[in-house]
Amino acid sequence: MKIVTVDLGGTNARFALAELHADRRPTLGEPRKYRTADHSGLADAWAAFAQHEGGSLPAAASIAIAGPVEGELIRFTNNDWVIHPATLAAELGVEKLDLFNDFAAMAAAVGVLNPDELAYVGGPEGPLPAEGVTTVIGPGTGLGVAQLLRRDGRNIVVPTEGGHIDFAALDGFEERLLARMRERHRRVSVERIVSGPALADIRATIALIGHRPIVPMDDAAIWAGATDGSDPVAVQALDRLVMAFGAVAGDLALAHGANAVVITGGLANRIEERLRSPLFNDRFRAKGRFEARMAQFPIRLARHPEAGLLGAAAAFQEKHSR
Repeated sequence: MKIVTVDLGGTNARFALAELHADRRPTLGEPRKYRTADHSGLADAWAAFAQHEGGSLPAAASIAIAGPVEGELIRFTNNDWVIHPATLAAELGVEKLDLFNDFAAMAAAVGVLNPDELAYVGGPEGPLPAEGVTTVIGPGTGLGVAQLLRRDGRNIVVPTEGGHIDFAALDGFEERLLARMRERHRRVSVERIVSGPALADIRATIALIGHRPIVPMDDAAIWAGATDGSDPVAVQALDRLVMAFGAVAGDLALAHGANAVVITGGLANRIEERLRSPLFNDRFRAKGRFEARMAQFPIRLARHPEAGLLGAAAAFQEKHSR
């Protein structure tokens, strides 16, 4: 069976054809990317994809959406597209349509990744456990969190809002950072500290504490300075972000009753060396009486060029194979 698989974000919409299989993961065709700003809505981008594919598309689709998939109307933060789930199938001309949260799709992708697509970060070597809960977590614009339950040969994805739990400071610096963030946000969730935009706040706090002048920069420039070493304060800030990420990932794995952790996303892949370092792993394991248990969690980094597309197809295949 063939379907259209879509990974729909605020800036880009990615499309591909996917072949579903009874005994293995979906096979993706050539992916195509469309800027949302260049199209009036999903139906318009769909038509462009159909044209690229020769004019006709399968009668089934699976769409991963960057945001909650609920209610009568879905809006996006970074574009003016609006989706009406009740009428979307008719608008696209398909008979079967499933919508998934983008991070639920990411967790579905993790469930079908090959061992060579899961890079070692920490814990014991070897494959992920065949049974049990894997915490899937990825920093980006926010902090995505989901649970992947493997049981009796099935992959069951449970979306969560784990990125919105309260942040817990673990040392003096984090207490200063938390106090500063509370001045603006009152309640500070973990994604205020562990996400792409968080690096700017951490950098500014380091500069403030050290009485250092700091040149305002946009997020992209700060991340560039942190990863290439050209901005020493940004480098320190990134180390701090990775430490906080390790603590948060460990907390969520404990709360989920997990036996493995998989980190996802382009941002995480940019900082792979730091994730493999004690910055992340020491904080991940530092859970008091549970430290020995935490050391037994395999921690891996997902590597797949189109994980969102693969995940949307995998979630559809899992749902309709029952």
